[in-house]
Amino acid sequence: MFITHLLNAGSGGETGLRARIAVVEDEPDLRDAVVEYLQASGFDATGVADAAAMRRLSAETRFDAAILDIAMPGEDGLSLGRWLRAQSPMGLIYATAAGASIDRIVGLELGADDYLVKPYELRELLARVRSVLRRMPPAEAVLPSGLSRGEPKSRRVARFGGFHVDLDGRILSGPGGEVDLSKSEFDLLELFLERPNRVLSRASLAAALGHDDDADEHSRALDLRVMRLRRKIEADPAHPVFLRTARGEGYVFVLAEGG
Repeated sequence: MFITHLLNAGSGGETGLRARIAVVEDEPDLRDAVVEYLQASGFDATGVADAAAMRRLSAETRFDAAILDIAMPGEDGLSLGRWLRAQSPMGLIYATAAGASIDRIVGLELGADDYLVKPYELRELLARVRSVLRRMPPAEAVLPSGLSRGEPKSRRVARFGGFHVDLDGRILSGPGGEVDLSKSEFDLLELFLERPNRVLSRASLAAALGHDDDADEHSRALDLRVMRLRRKIEADPAHPVFLRTARGEGYVFVLAEGG
């Protein structure tokens, strides 16, 4: 990851530089309290009220981690988190309402590093922020998902089998050259590459793709998208090596260690 400058704020770091934390929360009192507490704890914290504001801010500032409220007006935190991860590597902590287990499950399956149940104590938040930052790999490391940071500008790439994926350029290349993927097919492939070797439920996939997981037509659309993607990346789509079905659960993208 790009965070070679990271200071574990409040834990004796020696670089003299402070980790940048974004707090995306539509409740102003809570947002201000979290920002103030993180700043007092040694972080460079910034608060924003919604996803649109965070998208604008991220174009100007690189953050080491973000705390995202899931239930916000307009674009929700899950969608924003996926977009942020596509822009640059960062730690993601989701805040969700008590009892909203599906939000927590979806968030973790889609790459969240941790989550908090509201209302939460600021000391617990601080501990989780520090924990997430400590777990972040050093620069040039290969990410657990098989994604790596290439040249230039930390471009995100992934490899599996004989395929090379430029995630920022949205290009899939295989032994025979560039593979033509539709936008929806590439979105699905990116989802799997961000979370390999782990079963992703239909609910989490539907939510990530912007569908209502309760609708039968969306379930059929997901199966069709998987079938089309298999035809383009599997030597034998009827017996897939990479994109496998987990019966009764969902799908899993099998990525060998080291890509």
